[in-house]
Amino acid sequence: MKTRLIWILGVLVVIFVALQFTNPSRTNPPVVHDFLAAETPPPPIAALFRGACYDCHSYETQWPWYSHIAPVSWLIANDVQGGRRHLNFSNWPVDDPERAAKRLENASEELGYKEMPPAKYQAIHPASRLTTDQRQQLIQWLDSEAKRLKTVATSGK
Repeated sequence: MKTRLIWILGVLVVIFVALQFTNPSRTNPPVVHDFLAAETPPPPIAALFRGACYDCHSYETQWPWYSHIAPVSWLIANDVQGGRRHLNFSNWPVDDPERAAKRLENASEELGYKEMPPAKYQAIHPASRLTTDQRQQLIQWLDSEAKRLKTVATSGK
């Protein structure tokens, strides 16, 4: 029984070590058009975006030490890729105010339904834990900025 347990443990260690060679890439491509630079929210709002959104929704991801250890690395890389596909603050449509307004409206809606930031992310990232007041501040700013961009879009046509 004891030798069997040692063999099983040895096999598990070999598998764990082998998995480390399958880590996904953790890249941060160059920022194309930064959302915070383009829309210039007030500093407290910008800080909330950086703390709650930018790790998954920009090319400025801070990759923590555990993002280098499989199989956790796969989950984190997949979440970041999905976040960037859904909304990317590093590739902001500065030349298309209507599209930018739509993105802001979608972000406001997700914050309002408390879908973002996800609970699993908040569990290990304290800066992403938004109070009710902070969430409301972000929603109000997003809604007012979306309205402003829609005005810009209609006046430019």
